[in-house]
Formats: sequence, structure tokens, C-alpha cells
Amino acid sequence: MRRLLRNVSALSLVAGTLLAADKKPEDTPFWVAPCDNAKTGCRPGDLDLARWALESWQAASNGKLHFVEAKVPSQALIRLVWASPAGGLYGETVPLEVNGRRGAQIFIVNTTQDVTDPLLRDTIVYLTCLHESGHALGLRHTDQFADIMYSFQFGGDIPEYFGRYRRKLMKRDDIRKNSGLSPADRQHLMEALSLVTF
Repeated sequence: MRRLLRNVSALSLVAGTLLAADKKPEDTPFWVAPCDNAKTGCRPGDLDLARWALESWQAASNGKLHFVEAKVPSQALIRLVWASPAGGLYGETVPLEVNGRRGAQIFIVNTTQDVTDPLLRDTIVYLTCLHESGHALGLRHTDQFADIMYSFQFGGDIPEYFGRYRRKLMKRDDIRKNSGLSPADRQHLMEALSLVTF
């Protein structure tokens, strides 16, 4: 976990490269890896969950972020890949450089092998994508249980963390209607975007 915190601390604010000088958003290319490795536990529908996570951040940005899907990973500033379960982590975000611009690679670790409720499984994958993409945008952990950027290192009821979101869902498409972002998450995003200097 310390390595994760170091990586997040070292991660330059991707959002700092996402706005043009006239404050209009540039297209920010992202790429989601296909589910082609059974060891990761990824399912084809997980790609939508990753896309929906970025849509939630875009909607919360008041027009300052605009994500577009890249055809190949080498063109993407944000790359989301599915990783094999290891070490109890849900995910990890590491910085990378893409054609002279700051970017991030997100590793999503599927920890849902024993989850029998399909909507709870999708909740865990979606919220992990949302949390890790928040790091890709430069957001740090918080100690507030209501935040998507909350760190489990502060303790708290981890099943309830996911369960409270799951209770909002009647069907899978409800995930698109429930961003999972707290008011503080939105505020922290806007603060991060306001730090961008030109």
C-alpha cells in the first residue's frame, strides 16, 4: 500500500494537461483493455463500467473534462487494464508519459470471484474504476467514508462501503444514474482543475 501511496503522490495531475489555454476542454483519450485474460476475472460488461466511471468524472467537471475513447493504448492518456488478483488491492494507478503529456495507467484488480449478487459484483468493479480514475485525475485519498476517494487504510465497514451503493440499484443501468461521487469528491475535482495554470 505504501508503494501505491507513493505512486499516487508522484502522479502529476493528468487534468493539468486536459485543458487548452482558452479553458475549453481538449479531448482526453482513454483506452480500456479488452477482457482477454480469464485470470483477471474481467467480464465483457466491465468495459462499460470503466467507461461509465469516466463519464461520471466528466459530468462532475462542469465541462472542463471531455473523454474520448482511443483505438489503441499508445494514443491514450488514461489506460485502464484488468489485473490478476494479488495482495488484496482493488486497484492501483501509476503515472506515465504519452507523447510528452502526463497520463496514467490504471490497474483494476477483480476481487469479486466469490460475489454471487451480480449487481454487487458490478458495484465493486464500477466503484474501483471510479476511485482509480480519480487518482488518474490527480485526486488523493480522503478519510471521509462518504467519498469515493476514501482510503480503506482508515478502516471503516468495507462491505457497507459497497453495500450502500448497491442498495441504490434495481438494475445494472442504474449505475449510470448514480455516479457514486460525494459532494466533497466533486469539490476536490473542481479544486484540482482550478489549479491548472497556463
